[in-house]
Amino acid sequence: MNITRENIDELNAVIKLTIDKDDYEQKVADVLKTYQKKANMPGFRPGKVPAGLIKKMYGNAVMVDEINKLVSENLSNYLTENELNILGEPLPSEAQQPIDFDTQDSFEFAFDIALSPTVEVKLSKREKLPYYQIEVSDDMLDGQIKNLTGRFGTNDVVEAVTEQSLAKGDFVQVDKDGNPVEDGIVAEDAVMSMAIVKNDAQKKKLLGKKVGEEVVFDVKKAFPNDTEISYLLKITKEQAAEVKGDFKFTIKEITEFIEPELNKELFDKLFGPGVVSTEEEMKTKVKEDLQRNFEMESEYKFAMDAREKLTSKLDVQLPEEFLKRWLKATDRGEEKMSDEQIDNDMPKFMEDLKWQLIKNEIIRSNELKVEEKDVVDYAKKSARMQFMQYGLTNLPDEHIEGYAMDMLKKEDQGRRMAEAAIQEKVMAFIKEAVKIDEQNISREDFNKLFDNN
Repeated sequence: MNITRENIDELNAVIKLTIDKDDYEQKVADVLKTYQKKANMPGFRPGKVPAGLIKKMYGNAVMVDEINKLVSENLSNYLTENELNILGEPLPSEAQQPIDFDTQDSFEFAFDIALSPTVEVKLSKREKLPYYQIEVSDDMLDGQIKNLTGRFGTNDVVEAVTEQSLAKGDFVQVDKDGNPVEDGIVAEDAVMSMAIVKNDAQKKKLLGKKVGEEVVFDVKKAFPNDTEISYLLKITKEQAAEVKGDFKFTIKEITEFIEPELNKELFDKLFGPGVVSTEEEMKTKVKEDLQRNFEMESEYKFAMDAREKLTSKLDVQLPEEFLKRWLKATDRGEEKMSDEQIDNDMPKFMEDLKWQLIKNEIIRSNELKVEEKDVVDYAKKSARMQFMQYGLTNLPDEHIEGYAMDMLKKEDQGRRMAEAAIQEKVMAFIKEAVKIDEQNISREDFNKLFDNN
């Protein structure tokens, strides 16, 4: 076995492996002996098939398999032992000479590799990066409290229609005299939300009405769009677009959503026993939770800005042609990339690669490490944020931890959590190394920062 490397330039090299008969002959013989012991062929007792017949039937295939194993193992060992930092994976060389396993005893395999360029990342307080603190407005706070407490409200039957009511009843299309239209639209048990009625004149006809009473009004004027009308009258949007004239609505039931009373029982349901005792404490707790949510968004934006700044300053050459070959050779099942797709995606891929090189260098030069605890902590934080999106803010720690550990058991999710944990460490290092320009910003203006991305 002989392995050599020839550097083509600073970024490209060829590794050549020469495999002689002595390297694989015994391995092939051992495999064929195993085949012989297990062979069961007509005309021969089990395990007594002649060795020559076994070799004739399986010898070439076994040889190819053993040679491929030798190539793979020795190539991998060579890269590791020589500490070669490569991009992508080795590819069969474009200069590879044809190989004939039927006639050759020794073989030379050539692989193209792309060498990672040397990257230097200098961070100092002379570098300034914005960090946006999203402000929690009163309206935002009130809306979040309403969302949280609304889960414990009730739909109560009320006596008369108000602007907050849901009225259930039957619709019948009528003519100008109030008589049912022949073959007109009829919708039974339709549910109408008064909050959606936009026309004041039509709404006035409905307000104050009670169960059993009838109201004639213009549905087209009352509701804002054909989607609402199609849902209300149980017809298609195309049919709703053609609706004209009045409908008689016979009220069968009136309900209204009643907000829950803000008391200790509700606070315990929302936040856990004893965490919140007063309405003011509830507002403080909800505001803290919102700020925690926004912190992740602020961190995401900071990561975007840091990446953009550092990659724009990194002036390195990358082996683009090799990387195109590697992308095309990468197994993507039925989603093989065409040359046109690769050319179109290449700028973004190169930027992603630059950022990966920067992160790798920060990790290497500053000896950043991710322990198992870091991954578990990130998974728990991710799990807690997921539950908070659904208003579940008081789940016990053991429930959060159990959910996080279940996520980590799945290989793809575990890998993503590990990558996110090291990303978090990299960003924390960058934040400490540069000057942070903290800026308070409204939610609306923060969202606008992403408009051009």
